[in-house]
Amino acid sequence: MGVTMRPVLLAALLLAAVPATAQKAPMTAQLPPPPKAEQRPTSFEKHGIRVEDPYAWLRDKDYPKVDDADVLAYLKAENAYFEAWKKPHQPLIDTLFEELKGRQKQDDSSVPVKDGAFLYWWAFKPGAQYRQWYRKPVAGGPDQLILDEVKEAEGKEYFRLGAMEVSPDGRLAAILADDDGSERFKLRIRDLATGRDLETVTEVGIGSPVWSADSKAILFTEVNDQWRSFRARHHRLGEDPKNARTIYQETENKGFSVGLDKSQDESLIFISTGDNRTSEVRFVPAANPLAEPVLISPRKENRLYEADAAHGKLWILTNDDHVNFRIASADPKRPAEWTEVVPGSDRTYLRGLTAFRDHLAITARVDGLDQLTLRDYRTGAAERIPFTEASYNAGFGSNPEFAPAAYRLSYSSMVTPATVYDYDPRTDRLTTLKVQEIPSGYDPTQYVTERLMLPARDGKRVPVSIVYKKGYKKDGSQPLFLYAYGAYGYAIPPSFSSARLSLLDRGFAYAIAHIRGGDDLGFDWYLQGTATNRWNTFHDFVDAAKGLNAAGFARPGRIAIQGGSAGGKLMGVVANTDPELWGAVIADVPFVDVINTMIDDTLPLTPGEWPVWGNPITDPEAFKLLLSYSPYDNVKAQAYPPMLVTAGLNDPRVTYWEPAKWVARLRATKTSDNLLLLKTNMGAGHGGQSGRWESLREVAEEQAFVLTQLGVTR
Repeated sequence: MGVTMRPVLLAALLLAAVPATAQKAPMTAQLPPPPKAEQRPTSFEKHGIRVEDPYAWLRDKDYPKVDDADVLAYLKAENAYFEAWKKPHQPLIDTLFEELKGRQKQDDSSVPVKDGAFLYWWAFKPGAQYRQWYRKPVAGGPDQLILDEVKEAEGKEYFRLGAMEVSPDGRLAAILADDDGSERFKLRIRDLATGRDLETVTEVGIGSPVWSADSKAILFTEVNDQWRSFRARHHRLGEDPKNARTIYQETENKGFSVGLDKSQDESLIFISTGDNRTSEVRFVPAANPLAEPVLISPRKENRLYEADAAHGKLWILTNDDHVNFRIASADPKRPAEWTEVVPGSDRTYLRGLTAFRDHLAITARVDGLDQLTLRDYRTGAAERIPFTEASYNAGFGSNPEFAPAAYRLSYSSMVTPATVYDYDPRTDRLTTLKVQEIPSGYDPTQYVTERLMLPARDGKRVPVSIVYKKGYKKDGSQPLFLYAYGAYGYAIPPSFSSARLSLLDRGFAYAIAHIRGGDDLGFDWYLQGTATNRWNTFHDFVDAAKGLNAAGFARPGRIAIQGGSAGGKLMGVVANTDPELWGAVIADVPFVDVINTMIDDTLPLTPGEWPVWGNPITDPEAFKLLLSYSPYDNVKAQAYPPMLVTAGLNDPRVTYWEPAKWVARLRATKTSDNLLLLKTNMGAGHGGQSGRWESLREVAEEQAFVLTQLGVTR
């Protein structure tokens, strides 16, 4: 619903595993002694409970600046240890990297999208790390390079394009870019005719900016010192950016984030504020963005809504009277008076809407399966776009125009590569525009996918999507890779990953557990994994693993697992509770220092996450619950499985000291000699390295970790 969260790392979906014949390899025999962080006695008391925090010093007191010599020395020592582990395994890493790279089309490009008088697309030059963005007139004419990410990234350790929005008159582009991973984006205005940047509007932008209808002003959002998107501003081109006018600033709730969007018909600009459970939306005319914002409906706790506009009406998606949302309409002159259009349903989870000229496009999920529907405004007739596979991931793709000739769709499954379609509702026909190319070769008939419903300990059944190569023996003799996220209502789709093939071909099955905390089975499925229900998420994951063992997909100690961010918290919890199940654990930028983070309202995102996890500052029971599962606080003297943990020094979502403190405590406490590695990206943030090849190198490293810890060296 347009709010900020600790997002899942989609790159984490790329791992799988190893042949059943492999023997367990020595873990640490060839390595120097691992780093040991000094313990400095530190503690605090809350709600009558004392919490020991001997590694609190790893948080640099000057953060986000990190220059404490002791902190940097420890992080560098851990990185050196990681490099020492890499050295003898470099041939395997290189082999995996070449496999991963060989499945990427060197000169890949997107399908052009029509927006007004131009067609827009991106393309890679062979060997390039970053994209180049182009356009050409629909009426004919030469290709025009409008943004060269390769040039933008020159001399930088990190580069990420956050957004590029072309003005309605087609002359200018608003470009947001981040060059250190801190997710504080510089907003520039570029003249597309000359390629020259005219001005820098802000150094701390975030989200997508929105143009006024006359192309003479840009609306944008900014983050404060706590990295919260707290205000929306209006800048008139050519004026001093310091004089930008604030059109909305969130002052009532410091956990709310502010965002901007434009209606599909481009008549209105929406200004939203909210967190993961509550939202509030205002609008201004795109032709007069300095008009007084009109509030659609005042915020109500635990009510979410979003809006679009078409045909003189507001179209509203909301969970006000049904947990799975409903759709309503309203007159913009009386925006709080909602008339039901599509009722809520226990079975159908309404997830999104876009108001095109001819249809209301609705994204839904039924029994966990994506559905795309076009609804006629006049008759109310709804037409579902057909897909034939039993399990897949589908959505409306890039559709910038109000009245497209056909609707652009995206599609994949665990065996079907990413596919771009155009759907013509007049003929009920899907036209294939692009199928992801695997240059090194891929035969989908050699792989099998299943969807299982496995029992959880409270009687619920957890969906699990699984893929494996034909010939996989379901007798417990072959290993399994299991992935999950389980937070913020973020569903992990059963989509395609070419990187996964290296590991499927080495004998693994790859599974995604659609556990509570995600919204895979509806919004209530998400709620059943939040706040006081949080242990359901962790139990679902463990129970899914046991169910897969019972079904013959693996056995204890032969399951590799991975999660990132809030999914890294999941990895930490299950490593504490059920270490014997796992043969290898990868925790990417893990949210593991839960208590310290959630009692510190100066940290990025913390206040906005209290509705999800509970507020341990004011609520003693929430404090006890968070303390019961916080991975850092529940490390104990036991045998832990091999673990690889990653961090980003500039990460604003999960600060670097969380994984650093956790690894330090694990080293001092665990009783096994299994490998424990910490890799900190010293010039990046939450998503790791930014270039496409450098990102793949990190995937190769993580795959090599899994393979070597399960005894595979080829």
